[in-house]
Amino acid sequence: QVQLVESGGGLVQPGGSLRLSCAASRSIFSINLIRWYRQAPGKQRELVAAITSGGSTNYADSVKGRFTISRDNAKNTVYLQMNSLKPEDTAVYYCNAWALGMGPEGSWGQGTQVTISS
Repeated sequence: QVQLVESGGGLVQPGGSLRLSCAASRSIFSINLIRWYRQAPGKQRELVAAITSGGSTNYADSVKGRFTISRDNAKNTVYLQMNSLKPEDTAVYYCNAWALGMGPEGSWGQGTQVTISS
């Protein structure tokens, strides 16, 4: 297993930017898949972005061209750079990591709140 700690959330105006970090308790070199999810009040949790151990990325249509996921194996950290933020991006953002040998749910962080408002 791996423990994950998200940070970087906050309150920004529409059009602004934030960079979220997901720090892992151990090396992420062998973690096959790391994903960012978000959950807005009254809505289901949705996948925002994903990155594989090989560096392949995938994004929800709603964030394509605005969000970028990246990983720094040396720092055991995954980032989510969020630009051109919109009010509908407001949610709690969660990091999830999955590797062979973990259960199907993998490991989750505690989440970080992102609020986009003027």
